[in-house]
Amino acid sequence: MALAEKNILNDGGIRMSEATAGDFIALLKPRVMSLVVFTAIVGLVAAPVSINPFIAVVAILAIAIGAGASGALNMWYDADIDRVMTRTIKRPVPSGRVLPGEALAFGLVLSVLSVMTIGLVVNWLSAALLAFTIFFYAVVYTMWLKRWTPQNIVIGGAAGAFPPMIGWAAATDSIGLESIILFLIIFLWTPPHFWALALFKSGDYERAGIPMMPNVAGEASTRRQIFAYSLLVAPVGALPWFLGYTTPFYGIVSILLGIGFVWYALQVLRMPDSDRAMKPAKGLFGYSLLYLSVIFAAYLADSIIERALAVPGV
Repeated sequence: MALAEKNILNDGGIRMSEATAGDFIALLKPRVMSLVVFTAIVGLVAAPVSINPFIAVVAILAIAIGAGASGALNMWYDADIDRVMTRTIKRPVPSGRVLPGEALAFGLVLSVLSVMTIGLVVNWLSAALLAFTIFFYAVVYTMWLKRWTPQNIVIGGAAGAFPPMIGWAAATDSIGLESIILFLIIFLWTPPHFWALALFKSGDYERAGIPMMPNVAGEASTRRQIFAYSLLVAPVGALPWFLGYTTPFYGIVSILLGIGFVWYALQVLRMPDSDRAMKPAKGLFGYSLLYLSVIFAAYLADSIIERALAVPGV
């Protein structure tokens, strides 16, 4: 029996899956969720106000649930293309461990739960931003942009860039320039990160019929665009320091990370067409993950240290 059909019938003849708790956890895209939670925490901590610890925990938990809901809805809708891509074929829905209807219901319930929780306990601005983020990722990106335009990841990247703004809004009930800059760092980082992946996974995207940049514009054009974006990522990453939001510690870290990003992107730009191993693209993909993690960790550390130094007697 095919994996996609591996399920059972109960006594009433209703088809049920053999999903485990681990399968439903996988629907939440835990690795993506962890990054969402981390960047949201940075936005919350960087906000220039104090927030009740209980409210902060509820806000982060709601954001995490909302991120998981987005992942479940994405896996529900993308099950057809996930079946033909090597890196996604083992996901719960295409493998048949979770039925499509279960994934859809799971995602919708978590979406409502996360938005209502953060709205009722924290504030409705953060709830509105979270609701918009879920909608943008599940509907605008997954159902429309992803299969329609090679700019899918450029526009759709906004969904992954909202968490620090949501964290900031949870603390301040407002949207500040500093939170917008945190949004921009992720937004501009997203295209070179995913286009580097698309360069060495272009066969997967071609089989799935997804118009990623290498498959539509070609590898040479994609490499040039990756480099162009790296020239934006580097200065925007250091912008919080230039505007006086952080200490020189963050400034030094962000500048060094930005130089590294441009260097890796330059290797991709210079990559010969004959390089089928795609080592520069794989190198940039790996470094981009390190870049985002470290630059937000530096921002978090900087915010904590600066706040500690501002407390009398510390």
